[in-house]
Amino acid sequence: MYPTVDPIAPAGVTPTGISRRSFFRFAAGASALASLPILTEAHLAYADRPKFADPNKGIHIDANENPMGPSEAARQAMIAIVPRGGRYLFTGEEELAEIFAKQEGLSAESVVPFAGSSEPLHYTVLAFTSKDRPLVVADPGYEAPMWAAKVSGAPIFKVPLADPKGEAKHDVKAMLAATSNPGVIYICNPNNPTGTCTPRSDIEYVVANAPKDTVILIDEAYIHLCDAPRSLDFVKEGKNVIVLRTFSKLYGMAGIRMGFAIGRPDLLAKITPFGGMNALPITAIAAAKASLLDADLVPTRKKIIADTRLQTIAWLKSEGYSCTPSESNCFMLDVRKPGKQVQAALAAKDMYVGRIWPAWPNSVRITVGTPDEMMAFRKDFTAVMSGSTAGLVPPEMPRRLAKAPFTHMS
Repeated sequence: MYPTVDPIAPAGVTPTGISRRSFFRFAAGASALASLPILTEAHLAYADRPKFADPNKGIHIDANENPMGPSEAARQAMIAIVPRGGRYLFTGEEELAEIFAKQEGLSAESVVPFAGSSEPLHYTVLAFTSKDRPLVVADPGYEAPMWAAKVSGAPIFKVPLADPKGEAKHDVKAMLAATSNPGVIYICNPNNPTGTCTPRSDIEYVVANAPKDTVILIDEAYIHLCDAPRSLDFVKEGKNVIVLRTFSKLYGMAGIRMGFAIGRPDLLAKITPFGGMNALPITAIAAAKASLLDADLVPTRKKIIADTRLQTIAWLKSEGYSCTPSESNCFMLDVRKPGKQVQAALAAKDMYVGRIWPAWPNSVRITVGTPDEMMAFRKDFTAVMSGSTAGLVPPEMPRRLAKAPFTHMS
């Protein structure tokens, strides 16, 4: 058995309008858990940033954002829809779902738009886990599902990635063996933070061998960046699978918020009551529609990001450092010393790299930025690693980052 975990995160970080010190401090008891926010990559990246920085200054390669932003077609679509901003325009959501469903050969009823993919991720865990129905996740992996499980009171089983020095893929057999009655098995493909893909045959194995009432939650936030087979066919076949898609990554709409939950209508009906009925911003809908209809957008951006990633990883390897074999817009870099020290030393140069996972304390996550940003990263990384990182940890680090976001319990 793998140990359960208690998701207690460091203090000092906040979404807009909440004290930085109080963001992750929740009192014990059901009332506190009921108010636990839906956490996104933005929150988690901000939580681990060694010091506050003006997002308009320095280089930020710590939140898996796409610095290219929305496509030109998406920008023009948002501008054009603004005069109609006084209307709810619910039909826009229906049209967006229909466009996506037609492109993917799905029924429109199996697609529900949300403000990004964080909401349906959170709601799926709430709907299908409980104190008797655990959550199973990979380690290291995206932490947000564990926060939702904290709300539902579900035990959490963190299963180490298989072949961590190689493919760093989900260990699907171990995930199935972790508990006899999982409510949700979460697979992020490509995985955040490693950027690695789990083979299609392994995902098929999970879907075929999971208990009949277990929901397989497949997070495809980064799927457009790789060549791995997609998982939407499981939905077409009526499997107990919910697939998440977002416009935050390749499409460059992280700050605009749009995504989908795709699954059997009866499964989606269990997650939408948690928050899937609110009107979505018409600007986000317009931008998403324009993005889907731009046939050149995905292959063009995929190549730009892949070229930059491959060049950066090749340079790091030439310098003697190992990285995960990413197919995404992020990768894990083994810095061979406490990652928090390197993160802090880079932050002192206004170079913000991603957070550290407790399972891999000597690795930091690097987001693929623009070619110029990654050249600047090379320069700063060389300077940091050629000198001593001792003494470069800001005074606030022990207070804010002393605890890892998730701590194993024996």
